[in-house]
Formats: sequence, structure tokens, C-alpha cells
Amino acid sequence: MFNRLQRFWTSIKVAIDVAMLTLAFGLAYLTRFDALNAPPPPLRETLVTLLLVLVLFPVAYRQSRLYATNRVRTHLEEVFELFKATITGSLVLVALTYFGRERYSRLTLLFFAGYSFLLVAATRVAFRMWLESMRRRGLNLKSILLVGAGELGERVVETIDHHRELGFRVTGVLSRDLLLPGTTVRGAPVIGTTDALEQVLQERTVDQVILALPSEDMSLMKSLMERLALHTVDVKIVPDLFQYVTLYGGLEEFGGLPIVSLQGGPLEGWNLVAKRAFDVLFSALALLVVSPVMLAVAVAVKVTSRGPVLYRQERMGMDGAVFHILKFRTMRVGSEQAGPRMATAGDDRRTPVGAFLRETSLDELPQLFNVLRGDMSPVGPRPERPVFIEEFKRQIPKYHLRHKVKAGITGWAQINGLRGQTSIQKRIEYDLYYIENWSLLLDLKILVRTALGGFLSRNAY
Repeated sequence: MFNRLQRFWTSIKVAIDVAMLTLAFGLAYLTRFDALNAPPPPLRETLVTLLLVLVLFPVAYRQSRLYATNRVRTHLEEVFELFKATITGSLVLVALTYFGRERYSRLTLLFFAGYSFLLVAATRVAFRMWLESMRRRGLNLKSILLVGAGELGERVVETIDHHRELGFRVTGVLSRDLLLPGTTVRGAPVIGTTDALEQVLQERTVDQVILALPSEDMSLMKSLMERLALHTVDVKIVPDLFQYVTLYGGLEEFGGLPIVSLQGGPLEGWNLVAKRAFDVLFSALALLVVSPVMLAVAVAVKVTSRGPVLYRQERMGMDGAVFHILKFRTMRVGSEQAGPRMATAGDDRRTPVGAFLRETSLDELPQLFNVLRGDMSPVGPRPERPVFIEEFKRQIPKYHLRHKVKAGITGWAQINGLRGQTSIQKRIEYDLYYIENWSLLLDLKILVRTALGGFLSRNAY
């Protein structure tokens, strides 16, 4: 039944594409020969070229799997595949018309390529949006048989329920052990055990089987796959890796070998280049702007207490690399002879201007040189001292993930008031949110909020 429906929807797609290709060719013809007042070619050449279009482009679409069922492909991904297919079809069309007897107008074919991409893309997006609205109403659904009634199975059902526009419905669940009649997994009925797999596939209409077994039941996988190989139903596997996925996990490919990434970072490739270019440009301009302020602060530090103007301290940055952070000195010389400790409210180690510099964050300005050197970024998680990090890593899960990006002068946690003696756990949550949602636009937003008062904090001691 589902295969017949799929062929029906595919035929509709082909018919719509052919209609849009014909319309695009007509528009290109009118643009070239009517709007631009060029002499039209013979009718026979036009009809032959149109025939080539209506054969080549659907074939190119099929080669790009634009007629295959792929409900999880996004609108943008489909438009991109369509763009590539349009380029391919256009190149083949130009080659055939050039080497053949019919050397059709190249400008007309260029207009056609643009019109066809826009028209076909618009109709396909509209068609998918219409299908998604139908699926939300319970129509055109794929039946899913879920194998696995545990926590992983619950997550699968919950995800499917949250994405109803994709048109999936879990119609039954098989568990390893016999559960009581009427038991459900997030509303999906448990209809038997894994021993009844063949019987269920014979008695019920099942479009897809999803295996969502916990790691302790993986011994069943080989047996299940051998039994499913005797049926034509689609099979998907959800690996029990959610407990290990931490940041930017996903499926990668290495030389054709699929690899599951459990932990990664956002700054790779062009993202890394863009971030570094932005850091250098921002820090150079900022140093030019604030240099008079830095000079005034340096003089104030020098005349109010003996010792150096700048203070160098070990901090941990990206990938666990240790660097020396630069700050205007706010503590008396020798204030850590008894050992390192965090600053507190009313700290008696501060210099006469130290409290003011900390409260206004003016002591942080020399870190712009750290940004130029590449140790830090204007925006990122605040760097901690290695002596404290070992303790935090043991106490706070995922603490180490904040080192997947460069440390920052300011950050998402800081502009939300999490500075000084505030919850480390809460700060980590905000840092991880920043890493997971990083973009240059988010960096700009944080910098603007910092400039509008984010550096001022009653928690900065």
C-alpha cells in the first residue's frame, strides 16, 4: 500500500517539475527573443531543445535523489541538491546543443537555468510544506515498529512525536521481556517481545523498523538483523550512545568509514578562520580606542602601590593549553605567599585602586594583548587557574568541555551576572550554551551587552 502511494506522490512531483521546466523555458524564450528584441530561432530548434530539457532535467533530479523518499532532509538541503542538479543538467544541455546540429542560444539557456531553479525550488518547498501540514493532521504517515522499550526507546518515541511534520508514527513496540498487557512507551503500545518480530511483520503494515536497544542488549542485534534481512522493510538503528555524547556529537566519515563523534567543537575550518580574523581586528581597534584609559590606569597603579604595573598569572585556555594572562595589578606584591586563593568581598590584599579596577573590570584591558597573541578571544568562557581546575573537574560534570574554545575577556556567563563568588555549576551551563550556539552574531551581541554595562558587577571582587 505504501509503495503504491509513494509511486503516486513521485509521479505528482515529476508532473509538477515538467510543468515548471516548460514554464521556465517559455519565460527564457520570451526574455531572450521578445524582451531583448532578438530574432527568434526556427520553431524546430526550439521544440527539440525543449524536448531535451524535459528529458535531461528530470534525469538529473533523479540522479540527485530528488524523487527518493527522504523525510528527514531539510528544505535547505533539498534546495541545495536541486541547485547542483540544475548546474549538471544545464552543462549537459549546453554540451548537447553545442556539439549537435541545434546550436541553441546560450543566453536563452542561461535564462532557463535561472528560471527553472527558482520555479522548481519554489514549487518543491510549497509541496513539502503542504505534505508536512497533512502529516501533522495524521495523513500520509509511515508506520514504525520500535524494537526496544527502555529509556532509549522512550527517547525515540518522544523525538518522533515532536516532529510530526516528518510523517512517522510508532504503531507498536517490541520489548525484550514480556510486559503487562496495555503497557505503553510514551503512548506507543507494547505489542509483544522480540521473539514475535516475524509474526508482527507478517500481520501488520510496517514501513520501517527502528532498533533502539540498550548497550546491555546488543547481543540481540546480530540475531535481529539476520531475521530482518528476510524482509523488505526499512531498518534503522539508534545506537545507545546518548549517555556519552557531550558536545557537537554526530556521524562523521573518514575515507568512507562511518565514525560516531561523541565530542567535538564548533570552531573548525572556516569558522576558526572567521573567529580569528574577528579577534585580531577587534582587539587591534579596541587597543587604539582604550589606550588613553590604559595609560591612566597604569599611572594610577604605579603611584598608589609599589611593584609592577602588570600582573602575569597562569590560566588554562583552549585544549588545555596553559598561558600567562595579563592584568593590571590589583593586589599587593606577595599577596599569595601563603598559597593561591580566590578573591573575596572586602579582600584585604587589594591595592588602594584595586577594588575600583575590579568592579569596573578595567584591570582586564591588558588581555587585549593576549587576544592579539592568540591566547584568548574577546568572547569565550573566562579562563581559570590550573590549580583550581583540577578540583572543579572532579566536582562538576562536563567542566572540561569549556576548553573546547578559546578563553574570553567577556562571555555569556559574565553578561548574565555570573562573576566572582557565584555558582560555578551555573557558569558552566552558560559556557556550554555559548559553545553549542556559537556564531559571530552571538559574539557581537555579547560584546554590545558588555559595552553597555556587562563589565560592571557587584560580584567582582
